[in-house]
Amino acid sequence: MPSEAEHPGNLRRLHMIFRGEVQGVGFRWNAKTCAEKLGLTGWVRNEWDGSVTMELQGSNEQIGCFFTLFNKQYARFRISYTIDEKKEMPLVAEESSFKVLFT
Repeated sequence: MPSEAEHPGNLRRLHMIFRGEVQGVGFRWNAKTCAEKLGLTGWVRNEWDGSVTMELQGSNEQIGCFFTLFNKQYARFRISYTIDEKKEMPLVAEESSFKVLFT
């Protein structure tokens, strides 16, 4: 379990791998839009195997709101995804934005 020093307050950082219909459908750009709207930081990137990797940093409330908003936005495409892996990561203190990374 992460220590309070790694995750001060209720801030957390999640590393996630998404699978399914996640490339070529606006997944990364929707993630960026939702993250920026909620003041989250992190990044999202397409992977060569067809998955998408994302790191998301913010409060528990912000992250919960992210998934609510993201799923609402993504539902209009009528496609599905799964989170294949989700793990806690150390916070990145110097991070100030959410970026779409390119492989």
